[in-house]
Amino acid sequence: MHRILIPFLLLILTALSAGCNRAIDIFGGEPPAIQLDSDDAYYETKVGAQCLISPVYTNTDPTTTYAWTVDDEPGVASTAPQFSRRWTAPGTYWLTLTVTNQNGSATEQLRVDVLPLLPPVISFPITDNCLTLKVGTEYLLTPTIGNCTPADSLSLEWTLNGNVVGHTTSCLVKADRVGHYSLSLKATNADGTATAIVDVQVVETLPFELAFPAHSVFDSSTDRFTLPGRPVYLRPVMANLQGDSYIWTVDGATVPCSTDTFVFTPQSPGRYIVSVLVDGHAAASVTVTAVNATETSLRRPAGPSSRADWVKVFEWCPAPGQFIGDTASGMDESITTLAAANAWAQSRLDKEWFVSLGAWGGYIVVGFDHSVPCTDGFDFAITSNAILNPSSPGGGSNEPGIVYVMQDTNGNGLPDDEWYELRGSESGVAATVQNYAATYYRPAGASMPVQWTDNLGASGTVDHVAFFHPQPYYWPAWIPASSYTLRGTRLQSRTQQDSSGNWDNSVFDWGYADNLGNDVLESTEQGAPRNGFKIANAVYPDLTPVKLKYIDFVKVQTGINSKAGWLGEVSTEVLGFKDLSL
Repeated sequence: MHRILIPFLLLILTALSAGCNRAIDIFGGEPPAIQLDSDDAYYETKVGAQCLISPVYTNTDPTTTYAWTVDDEPGVASTAPQFSRRWTAPGTYWLTLTVTNQNGSATEQLRVDVLPLLPPVISFPITDNCLTLKVGTEYLLTPTIGNCTPADSLSLEWTLNGNVVGHTTSCLVKADRVGHYSLSLKATNADGTATAIVDVQVVETLPFELAFPAHSVFDSSTDRFTLPGRPVYLRPVMANLQGDSYIWTVDGATVPCSTDTFVFTPQSPGRYIVSVLVDGHAAASVTVTAVNATETSLRRPAGPSSRADWVKVFEWCPAPGQFIGDTASGMDESITTLAAANAWAQSRLDKEWFVSLGAWGGYIVVGFDHSVPCTDGFDFAITSNAILNPSSPGGGSNEPGIVYVMQDTNGNGLPDDEWYELRGSESGVAATVQNYAATYYRPAGASMPVQWTDNLGASGTVDHVAFFHPQPYYWPAWIPASSYTLRGTRLQSRTQQDSSGNWDNSVFDWGYADNLGNDVLESTEQGAPRNGFKIANAVYPDLTPVKLKYIDFVKVQTGINSKAGWLGEVSTEVLGFKDLSL
C-alpha cells in the first residue's frame, strides 16, 4: 500500500492549521477551503475531450479569487472557479489551484492524465479464457472492461455460437447441454470496439484435479525432504472431487489414514513413494526422502566472515500490487526473469530499502550465509515500514506478513525443504484461515485492475491507483503465465476507515513482520521498526511445535487480503533481515 506520502500530508495539514489559527486571530474569519471532485486528486481524460474540474468551495466571500496554473505554462491558465480544457496531446499534466480571500489562501495540486483514443479492453477472471462446466449448472461470468468509465457510452453484446444472448455487464452461462460453445463479448465505446471470446466446454463430469502442491510458482517439483523421525504433513490440492474417502499408501502398502492429511514419519533414511486415492478413482503420488543425516550434522555454524545482516534473495514472488513494476522504485522493463527480480530485490535489501510483497500471498524467500541458531529469546529480526499514527482509528498502518522458516535438510543450499510457519497472536483463532489460496489473472490491457478468485468462492480486484503509481501494469513481469495461484495462511483484515475518510490498518499483537506489535525490538535511524522472531515458535500445520535447533531460510508472505480505498491494496513490505545471535 502507498504510505510514503502520509508524513508529508500531515505536515501540510499542520501548516494549514497553523495558518488558519493566525487568520482567525487577525481577521476574525477563515480562509477558503477546497474540496475536489476527485478523492485522490487524479483526473483522466482523452485527447479532444472536454476536461472539467469542478471543486466545491467553502468560506468564500466577494473578495475570493481563483488561480489555476498548469505545469510550466507561463502565467495563470484560468481565474474561474471551474477549470475546463480540451487537451490536444496525450501526457501527464500537473495543475495547481490557489483560492484566496481576505483571511488567507488554500492550495491543491491535481494530476490530469490525457490519454489517446482508447477502445475498450476486456479481461475475464478465468485462465486462458477457457471455461469448463458440468451439465445442469450455471456460471455468472463478469468481465472487467478497461478504458471505460461510468460516464462513457458503452454498449455490450454477448453472443453464443453467433446468436445474440444479452447486453448486460455479466452473462449467466447455463450449461444445459453437453457440447463445445463459443461465447463472445463485443464492447463498444466512442473510441472503438473490442471483442473477446471464451471457449466453453460443457461436460457430463468435470475433470478432477488432484496433485500435491509444488514448491513454488517457479519450481514445479513436489518432492519432500525430512530427517528420520521428523514428520511430513502431506495434503493434496484437489478440485471437482467429493473427498468422501481417502486411501493412503507408502510404497504400495496401505496405512491407517482416512483423512485429507497424512502425517508421514519415516523412521529410517530412504526414499518413499506416498500415494493417495480419493473417492476411489483419483490418485496422486509424492516422493518423500528421509536424508541420511542428523540435524546437528547439517548445521552451518557462523564463521569469522559471517554477517548478521547478509541475506541472499532466492525467490521474490509478489502478488500483483501498486509497487510492482513501479519505475519510481527503480524497476524497469528489463526485469522480466526471476533471476533479475531476485537481484533487484537483493540490491534493495542491501541498502535497507523496502521490497513490497504485493497483495495477499505475495512472498519473498531469503537465506543467511550460516545457520541461525534457536536461542532462549528472539533469534532474528525483520525490518519493515509499519507506521505509527496515534490519531488514526487503530493506531497506524500495519500490513502484517506471516513468517515461515526452513532448514536446509537435503543440504543442497536451496529452499526446497519443509516450510514451518511461525506462530503468531492469530494462530489458531477462528478468523484465521489456513490452507487459503488465491488465484490472480493477468489483465488484458494497461491500467486495469487485476482480478482474483479464491478457494472460498470469493472474488475481487487489486485496483490500479494511478495517482500514486501510474505504471500500466501491476503484474510481475517475470511471471509469464496468464494466472498464478498463491497458497498460505490468511489473517482477518483489520482495515478500516474513520468518519473523516482516513484509512487505517490496526495492529496485531505479535508474531508478524510489518506490524507494530509488542515484539518490536527497535527502530533504525530512519524510523523503520524491527520485529523480533523466535525459531521456537515454528509449528507444523496442526500448530504443534516443530522444535528446530536452527534455521537456514526465511519466507515472509503478505497475510491480509484487503484494500484501503484510494490507498490501494494492503501489502507487506520488508527492508532487511538480521541474525540476532551475531
